Amino acid sequence: MRRSPVRLLTLAGMVSVAIAGCSGDDSGSGPTESTVAAVTTGEPVDSTPPLTTVVRSDGAVLFQVESRDHTDEDVEYPQSPPVGGDHAPVWQNCGVYTTPIREVHAVHSLEHGAVWITYQPDLDPTVVARLEAFATNQTHVLVSPYADQSTPIVLTAWSVQQTFAEFDEAAIGSFLRTYQQGPLTPEPGAVCSGGTSEPA
Repeated sequence: MRRSPVRLLTLAGMVSVAIAGCSGDDSGSGPTESTVAAVTTGEPVDSTPPLTTVVRSDGAVLFQVESRDHTDEDVEYPQSPPVGGDHAPVWQNCGVYTTPIREVHAVHSLEHGAVWITYQPDLDPTVVARLEAFATNQTHVLVSPYADQSTPIVLTAWSVQQTFAEFDEAAIGSFLRTYQQGPLTPEPGAVCSGGTSEPA
């Protein structure tokens, strides 16, 4: 099992995030780190000591993802659901899934700009249906159950995540508008179809 180290960013670092290592061809052969270019002082972020945990005013938390290599092995991710890291060469096709999907495929979808909406399997079916509706007419939205999460609903994009104790249509919509194929996407323009639709 490979571990993909992820660190939380300071709020100042989030203001000036720059994604490095976007190979563009999805070959995995280019640079493999997504890093913060500088804080507001203009000094590079020192990634050796632990970075301060800061939650944005909208409730989203930004993480520093340090590796995005392709691997045929399972990956042990620090977060549940994962926000990025090493992943399978094939991505998960975006859309609605009624059973869990493999993390290593979903993380590849995140790299392509997908937002992954996950929910606890015992969530009220009427709420699940409302979450699934967010994938309607969208090219980069995944929806699936996920047992190992601490809150009923979680929205994840590459290097950013927001948790919800209850359904919040406005906040979920805002997250989707901000992060679906958003500025943190390592491979903007990459598709979220033509991969795999197999469940876990």
